[in-house]
Amino acid sequence: MSIIAKLCTEIESVLITLYGIEKPKVEIEQTNEKFDGDFTFVVFPYLRYSRKKPEDTASEIGHLITDQLDEIEQFNVVKGFLNLKLSNTFWIEKAAHLFESNLDIPSIGSGKTVVVEYSSPNTNKPLHLGHIRNNVLGFSISKILEANGFKVIKNNLINDRGIHICKSMVAWQKFGEGETPENSGIKGDHLVGKYYVEFDKAYKVEVKGLVNNGLSEEDAKEEAPLMKETRAMLKDWEDGNQKVLDLWKEMNGWVYVGFDKTYGRLGVSFDKIYHESETYLLGKKIVNQGLETGAFYKKEDGSVWIDLTDEGLDHKILQRADGTSVYITQDIGTAILKYQDFKMDKSIYVVGNEQDYHFKVLALILKRLDEPHADAVYHMSYGMVDLPEGKMKSREGTVVDADDLMEEVVSEAKKQTEELGKTEGMNEDELNTLYETIGIGALKYFLLRVDAKKRMLFDPNESIQLSGDTGPFVQYAYTRTSSIIEATDKVEDAEVETLNTEEKELIKQLSDYGKVVNKCAQDYNPSILSSYCYDLAKSYNKFYHNHSILAAEDENTINFRVLLTKQTGETLKHGFSLLGISMPERM
Repeated sequence: MSIIAKLCTEIESVLITLYGIEKPKVEIEQTNEKFDGDFTFVVFPYLRYSRKKPEDTASEIGHLITDQLDEIEQFNVVKGFLNLKLSNTFWIEKAAHLFESNLDIPSIGSGKTVVVEYSSPNTNKPLHLGHIRNNVLGFSISKILEANGFKVIKNNLINDRGIHICKSMVAWQKFGEGETPENSGIKGDHLVGKYYVEFDKAYKVEVKGLVNNGLSEEDAKEEAPLMKETRAMLKDWEDGNQKVLDLWKEMNGWVYVGFDKTYGRLGVSFDKIYHESETYLLGKKIVNQGLETGAFYKKEDGSVWIDLTDEGLDHKILQRADGTSVYITQDIGTAILKYQDFKMDKSIYVVGNEQDYHFKVLALILKRLDEPHADAVYHMSYGMVDLPEGKMKSREGTVVDADDLMEEVVSEAKKQTEELGKTEGMNEDELNTLYETIGIGALKYFLLRVDAKKRMLFDPNESIQLSGDTGPFVQYAYTRTSSIIEATDKVEDAEVETLNTEEKELIKQLSDYGKVVNKCAQDYNPSILSSYCYDLAKSYNKFYHNHSILAAEDENTINFRVLLTKQTGETLKHGFSLLGISMPERM
């Protein structure tokens, strides 16, 4: 039984004894850092039973529970707050358990399967900053769920077909003059993205010309020759036109090579990759089945819809009048295919919050189709990433490219590391690995430290700083633990009788690690873990500055502090591994 559970049980017993309360439900919390104590019990809800002042009620409970529990050394009362201070013996025994248990994380997902879908890029442009947030969130929550005992399948659905893909293809045909990654020296995904931007530029010129000739803007967008040509190409693709398919395969191939390089540097991976081009047909088949059962309906123009007005929503199109599919069509097919493949208990979609409505609709469609996994759909919604310069736009070519951003943070990591002058004795390969570890780690941490649901502002310069709530700050604390462990012989045991404040605080935090990792999984929120790692690094730095470790007063104290240092380092490293971040051994 944990100490929190034990305290709650004993306080419930005391409330029954003192005031005759039937089945009291007790909660305790960490003591406010302004007061002396480890855990606090708030007595205000029980004053109607005690019929005494808050201070007298808290004091009465405090005396009785202190007599009953050896773990409690003393208590103090601040108005209606009973602050309980645990004994040195308790914390020393807790430390000994920590040193033996080696990062014990309670398993809350044993026997359950989770599919986490993230990245889901379009093959008409390179990955950008928004994709990086998506990837690091998806990879991290996958690692966290695995640490909690879930069987996790990391899934990437590549959006490799549709009108947007055809835009790049049409533009390349018109303006490309045979340009390829090989003859241009341009990374494949960047090259295809270049023509997506070219399409938009040329399309706007056509629309403007049609508007000047008297068409409304809405009609002009439909009648523009480029858009007509693109819609015709999409129809040809779905009809199996070999020439169109060959071009599609060639350009997508360029993109996949580029994506793999970006994923490799970012340090994310997938267990299963689906392609929309392979799943949309199943989606169309399911849509036709839904028509037959009456789950969907067809309009006079031949388009297929679902009526969700009884769910407080509206009518949603599932297939266009010309028979071509829309996004939701392939999502229906992929959702069913995933369940056939994995029989998952939870299907997590890591997608920006602009798609909140989309996934609400998807779950309702699956429910209308009587699919057994309809309730398994969970949209891990996250906010957009803004820059100091403003919002990004793919069509206008104003996005922050993922490759450029990674290069920038690694370059800044190199600059700051060299300024510190602590790389003596490292060869070129070691230095490049160090810069990569610090730079990419800084980028990931900065994106993960903010609650996923919140919109955030990304500042590359702030992310790489060695002070404040940053990845390099935590990494630097870890390298301190590494240097101490490297300088000592193997230590297996230590006997101490008293603890200082900083030692006790570290033991408290280290004891909470398993609960923190559980909480991250339950809330689908990696930012809880990043905050924990930052707080633990701060506590260790305070301990490191205030107390000697290798030159402490006696051997037992030295050994204990070395073990505490080792446990802190292992916890920081494990925590960062669940965030998808590597640790350097020196900085």
